[in-house]
Amino acid sequence: MKARRVKIEKPIPAVTEDAVADYVLERQIGYLIRRAHQRASAIFEQVMGDFEVTPVQFAVLAKLHDFGPTSQNQLGRSVGADPATMFGIAARLVKRGLLTQAIDPNDARLVILELSPQGRALTLAMKAEGATVTARTLEPLTEREQREIVRLLEKLG
Repeated sequence: MKARRVKIEKPIPAVTEDAVADYVLERQIGYLIRRAHQRASAIFEQVMGDFEVTPVQFAVLAKLHDFGPTSQNQLGRSVGADPATMFGIAARLVKRGLLTQAIDPNDARLVILELSPQGRALTLAMKAEGATVTARTLEPLTEREQREIVRLLEKLG
């Protein structure tokens, strides 16, 4: 006999309107970060759209360029991608001919990724445009504010 799953819902606590009177969505950090991310993503697409990569794919290519041949696992950690996501990103970039994959000769559990010649050329071209994305994203801020927001976001991340 198959066991039945019973959904147990948590009760919603009673909250008064007065308790949330000061809550303003537009001042909440998650909302503000999401809006800033939307701005940065739109600018990334405008600047980098011809390269046909996502921001995370760009991050993978850029870090691989910085590191040289690197394990897929380490590369994923460096860009904040979980193993399953990194597996998919690597597969797509290999299929496009931008990366090569090999088994680590010292540890067969590790997959080593390396930029192909085409991947290296594309990454160099994208890195040359990368600062434009940041500059345009931060354009509404003064130079001092730009340095400060970058410093604070590094602290949060």
